[in-house]
Amino acid sequence: MLVLGVLFVFVAVAAIMTEVMPGPLKDSDYLVIGSVATLVALLTAFFGMVATSGKKSGVFFKTRKRQK
Repeated sequence: MLVLGVLFVFVAVAAIMTEVMPGPLKDSDYLVIGSVATLVALLTAFFGMVATSGKKSGVFFKTRKRQK
């Protein structure tokens, strides 16, 4: 389900940016569109994995036992 969501986000961002960018599009414009769509899709995958993981409190930090 998460993979389909990330794929949908990638396609949606790429389609939106293709429409928003002023034409005629060059090769470098398509590179920028793909890069931004990839970045947004990876952020979506990251936050989706963090949100669905069972560990809520220690996702980024691990507490150590105190030394005596």
